Amino acid sequence: MNGWKRAKADLINYQKEEAKRFEEIVRFANAGMVKELITVLNSFELAVNILEKQGKAEKGIYMIKTQLEDVLKKSGVEKIIVEIGKPFDPSTQESVAEAESEQPAGTIIEEVEKGYLLHGRVLRPARVKLSKGKVY
Repeated sequence: MNGWKRAKADLINYQKEEAKRFEEIVRFANAGMVKELITVLNSFELAVNILEKQGKAEKGIYMIKTQLEDVLKKSGVEKIIVEIGKPFDPSTQESVAEAESEQPAGTIIEEVEKGYLLHGRVLRPARVKLSKGKVY
């Protein structure tokens, strides 16, 4: 009888574990589509920045950008916050360049491309430029 009870408990635990795995699969099933939307958002942000420099940015463009960000947020996407002057964090950031600077070596001096999380997991790391420190 004890063997049967243990087997039943094992089956119940297995079912709970499988339900959790299935839930994870469902949460991250749309990761590919979200990555593509993020690429579109980045291009859109680049266009907005160029228009701002020319003084031609319009309210409608900002509304579209906000709507796109809202759709991504509803899908569980968050921006990775990058702070200039803070140390490099390889778990959420990717170094794409280094430059001389007054900052200590390994400090972030510029965010090249925004990074994003999907339900707390890194979907795409933030791409940053790091300081080499002062070169004499």
